[in-house]
Amino acid sequence: MLRVNLITVGKLKEKYWRDAAAEYVKRLGAFCKIEIVELNEYRLSDDPSAKEIEAALESEAASMEKYLNANGAYNIAMCIEGKQLTSEELSSAMSDCGTRGYSTLNFIIGSSFGIAPSVKQRADMKLSMSKMTFPHQLARILLLEQVYRGFQIAKGSKYHK
Repeated sequence: MLRVNLITVGKLKEKYWRDAAAEYVKRLGAFCKIEIVELNEYRLSDDPSAKEIEAALESEAASMEKYLNANGAYNIAMCIEGKQLTSEELSSAMSDCGTRGYSTLNFIIGSSFGIAPSVKQRADMKLSMSKMTFPHQLARILLLEQVYRGFQIAKGSKYHK
């Protein structure tokens, strides 16, 4: 069974976000082994300099390291400059990972300042949900729903209709 890790910086603070995430984790359990990894967010000043932001991103990248280096992991960095896919294309990409021998899909959502360039360079794919900007909590729920939809598409269910 495919393992899916949603590697995120920060925690879901509001109950309604946690409830939504829990619902998709429950649904995804039928298709994969899913884990949401919540990494600590680096604390920045109110008006951080470019150097402070760079240090924060690299610190967050260091905490992602063990997941990025895992054997059999396909790393997908969620970033605005990534490729935009339809739900069907994401489903196909997820299925292709399994047939190409990957045992783990890592979806990486960074902090409000994004993901360190070093992580983006190591990613096997850069994926964007939209040209629009979403709050990280909402982006997490949208991604969980799309992963669930991807499995449903691959199964041929009516969920996608």
